[in-house]
Amino acid sequence: MAVLERLRSDHASALLAFERENRGYFAAFVPDRGDAYFRDFEARHRALLGEQEAGAVHFHVLVGEGGVVLGRFNLVDVVDGAAELGYRVAERAAGRGVATAGVREVCRLARDAYRLSRLTAVTTLDNDGSRAVLGRVGFGAVGSVTIDGRPGTAYELDLAGL
Repeated sequence: MAVLERLRSDHASALLAFERENRGYFAAFVPDRGDAYFRDFEARHRALLGEQEAGAVHFHVLVGEGGVVLGRFNLVDVVDGAAELGYRVAERAAGRGVATAGVREVCRLARDAYRLSRLTAVTTLDNDGSRAVLGRVGFGAVGSVTIDGRPGTAYELDLAGL
C-alpha cells in the first residue's frame, strides 16, 4: 500500500533514486531536469524544504513498500488561496490509478490542510495520461499554453466543489 507523505529531509535518497530511475520516462512528457539537477540534488532538496517551511510550496511523495518513491505531487506558487499542481509518477506505477489517487489526495490536502480554494495545472496535448487524470479529478480546461515549445492546455479546479 502506498501512502502520500509531506516531503521531509529523510525522503532525499529515495526521491533522488526515483528521479534517476525515471529520467528517460519523464523526458518523454516534460522537459528534462538536466544534469545539474542530479549533481546538486542535496542542496536543492534542502532549499525546497526551506520554501515549504515558509508556506510558498507544499511537496508530497507517494511512498510504497520499503520506502520506495512511486510519485511526486507538488503544489507550487502558493498565493492568495491558489497554487499550481504538478505531479509525476514512476513508470512502473503508471496506468494503475496511482496518479489519479495521488492527485485526488493532494487536492483534498490543498483544501483541508492548506486552506487553498483553487488549483491550476498545465500539460502538453500529447500527454494523454495527464490530461485524463486531470479530467477524472474534475479539472476543467481553461485555455491554451505552450510548454517548452510544445502546445498544451491550462486547467483549473475550484476546490469548493470537491
